[in-house]
Amino acid sequence: MNATIDLLLTRRSVPAALLAAPGPSADELQTLLTIASRVPDHGKLAPWRFIVLEGEARVEAGRQLARIAEQRQPDISETRLEDERQRFSKAPLVVAVVGRAAEHVKIPVIEQIYSAGAVCLNLEIAAHAMGYAACWLTDWPAYDAEARAALGLAEGETIAGFIHIGTPTIAPTDRPRPALADIVSRFGD
Repeated sequence: MNATIDLLLTRRSVPAALLAAPGPSADELQTLLTIASRVPDHGKLAPWRFIVLEGEARVEAGRQLARIAEQRQPDISETRLEDERQRFSKAPLVVAVVGRAAEHVKIPVIEQIYSAGAVCLNLEIAAHAMGYAACWLTDWPAYDAEARAALGLAEGETIAGFIHIGTPTIAPTDRPRPALADIVSRFGD
């Protein structure tokens, strides 16, 4: 086999809570974002963008989400509020991949959404190739308009994923994968 195939066969997500410093340097982040943006993009629309959460910005984003959660659920537990405050502080780097899919005369919205998903996976694979680990998450802030606005998204933008990146504190383990016999068919069979 070759190094690329080996990399793809060994990529595993590591839970965000198990990602520690160090995270990517500024130069490594530039490389990661460059690689992430090299995806199929019919019409050259770049129907995605990045929001980088690092340092104190991770803490402030968590505080804002905790405030929203508390407004919505006045009886929310302090433990749950602390989880919200720490949402982006577990890994040293979180990159929000923001989808900007919009109606286009030639390019279907679904293809633009797929392109944003490809950005997320490229970012994960590139992090793995650099010796880091990553975890692609969404959860309620990705689907909540007020949370998205608090994170700096414009009306109509979506979260394709929050990619948490850092140094794994555990050896990644594999999970059961579907048997190819269960998921592969041949046309005409």
